[in-house]
Amino acid sequence: MLATILTIALVVQDQAPLRAAPQDAAPRQATLWQGEWLEVRGERQGFLQVYDHRRERPGYVREQQVRVYRLDETSAPQLQAIVEFLRDTPGSEALGIGYTAALLRAANPSQVGPELFDAMGTLADRLAKRASSRRSNDETLAAHLDVAASYGVKLVSIEQEGRTRLCYDGEAFRRVLGLGGTPEARLRAALALTRPECTNPALSPVERQAVDEWRSSVLEQVDAAQLPAWEANRLHLRRAEVDAALAFQWARRGETEKGAKASERSVDELARVLKAELAEEDRSAYAMAAVRVAASRWASVPAPEKPGAGPSLALTPGKPGETCLRLADEKTPGTPLAERCTYGLVWPSSIRRSAQGTAVTVAVQLLEGWTELWVFHQEAEGWLLDMLAPTTTEPSLGYVELAGFTPDGSRVLVAREVLMEGKIKSSFQVLKRQTLLPEKTAERPDDSGTFKRWSSADWRSRTLAVR
Repeated sequence: MLATILTIALVVQDQAPLRAAPQDAAPRQATLWQGEWLEVRGERQGFLQVYDHRRERPGYVREQQVRVYRLDETSAPQLQAIVEFLRDTPGSEALGIGYTAALLRAANPSQVGPELFDAMGTLADRLAKRASSRRSNDETLAAHLDVAASYGVKLVSIEQEGRTRLCYDGEAFRRVLGLGGTPEARLRAALALTRPECTNPALSPVERQAVDEWRSSVLEQVDAAQLPAWEANRLHLRRAEVDAALAFQWARRGETEKGAKASERSVDELARVLKAELAEEDRSAYAMAAVRVAASRWASVPAPEKPGAGPSLALTPGKPGETCLRLADEKTPGTPLAERCTYGLVWPSSIRRSAQGTAVTVAVQLLEGWTELWVFHQEAEGWLLDMLAPTTTEPSLGYVELAGFTPDGSRVLVAREVLMEGKIKSSFQVLKRQTLLPEKTAERPDDSGTFKRWSSADWRSRTLAVR
């Protein structure tokens, strides 16, 4: 029907009444919301006579509640100016989508470029964020979502951690990348299309890897060299995050070479971030990206030289999908000192042993973005195994890594980073080897004399915990 309309009235006020007659006391036919369009068929007594194609009914609206436009090229400049204004006006997403749709209809095909789809995508994406942030039912918000849907804007519901999030499906942003927008527009499109919170958590590992490979290809379509430093930072952070996920996924499938390359890229992308140019709102994203990269960084770390005499840790296949850790001594190779199997991803390059041979550690990544430190330690009752998790809460985002041993081997130094209450919390701890309970804890490595003095050069040269 829209193709035959020559003149439309765009509703610019919420809860505008569609009357049965050109009188304020006439019965209300419907309640209109900003962004809706009506076909103009005449004018009577200060009212516009219109036809509502969505509800398939005629009626009358006050002239001040709408704006009238002819759907031809003469209206395009005026519509363009309003779209540019509304694109950056929070709360007016439905109205902006209505204006953008009208402009796409009125403009000559040669005038339709990526900037219009950038505006449509930005408005739809912001509407989805606005809807996801609301905790209670909002009549106006629900109506704006309905208006957006009437223009073909598709929002997808994602169930995650007991809450529902709405995400824009990104059709307009795909057009921006396909048509070749400005570097800034392409960045907005790529970041919106690859937003991690809009990835369905119910995907299988194979499906999740396919999505992450697609996300990586989308991000590669943006040239960081053409962006201001603070915007290039956002691109590097997202690339680092995606590559860290791929490093874990490839390694879990046994593709160690691909996993190593993905890990190297993630570390490199994180290193490209100019911290002096980080926008204030991106500091949290930087910390979280660093934790994700650190959780998978072992994929690209070469295996250490085989230590001398003493207990050593060997990895052997167990049940399908399992890896078994077998701690043995060369003096009694047939009798393991300790043994444990896991479905987690064991990083052989992370195996470290204390100088006295009384402790052996290894990093085990159980989930994407969650790596534990497993500590085999010799005590009076024999060899024990303790798993050090980033925190005692349910796994979300975090890692623990070995920072070294004290010279006498009685203390284990570890660094932890974990997402708690929406923030990354870092701690540098000195643990008693016998109990692996913290003896000293500091927020920075230099705040603990023992940690600063005995943390290993190997750890300091590779860690991402000190940024």
